[in-house]
Amino acid sequence: MSSDVRIAMWSGPRNLSTALLRSWGNRADTTVSDEPLYAHYLHTTGIDHPARNEVLATYDHDWRRVTAWLTGPVPGGHAIWYQKHMTHHITDDIGLGWLGGLRHCFLIRSPAEVIASYARVRHEPTLNDLGLPQQWRLFAHVTDSGALAPVIDAADLLRDPRAALSTLCDTLGVAFSERMLSWPPGRRETDGVWADHWYEAVERSTGFAPYEPRQAILDARFDDLLAAAEDIHGRLAAHRLVTV
Repeated sequence: MSSDVRIAMWSGPRNLSTALLRSWGNRADTTVSDEPLYAHYLHTTGIDHPARNEVLATYDHDWRRVTAWLTGPVPGGHAIWYQKHMTHHITDDIGLGWLGGLRHCFLIRSPAEVIASYARVRHEPTLNDLGLPQQWRLFAHVTDSGALAPVIDAADLLRDPRAALSTLCDTLGVAFSERMLSWPPGRRETDGVWADHWYEAVERSTGFAPYEPRQAILDARFDDLLAAAEDIHGRLAAHRLVTV
């Protein structure tokens, strides 16, 4: 296995990204970071999110300093640095040159399920709230540079976590670990200060929940949003890893 591997997982909200953070964080050779560009996003957009003031008071909001850190030495002497990123945190002012220092992967989920879940928290989500335009921009940048950009579907991960994670690890050039399949419940020191507002379910979890097919029922007011989201999702899904 290569040393000093920095992995950026690019996800929109409500996509199983925090469960994956638990999975990678349970490896003995890996350190993890939780949404390191969140403070920059809040500072730049002025958007009001739960724990906004605490996030801004706790984390650096200068994207240049943060990205220099993300591409620097792996903390704690570990071999792997897994970074959970929200795609909508990449605002237009952030340059993308630093991405060359990372290995990238992309997490997607059925747009209808994402919209239904997100709308329970923010009643009128936009396409940018879902992070899909930003995810496609990042994917295009990575692939245009000639780098690998594996896409993993949240449904595939739940159907067969071992197969999905084994395939992802192999694609990223790291060894799969059985420790990725389960973890102790509870809070982590690496969780963001926003955990009180978002992480109740994952704090109770000890592994990936069994897959349950869902048919999200959306109000007609979401028709245009769903169509736009499905268009971008379809482009990304065309590159999804075959894991089963």
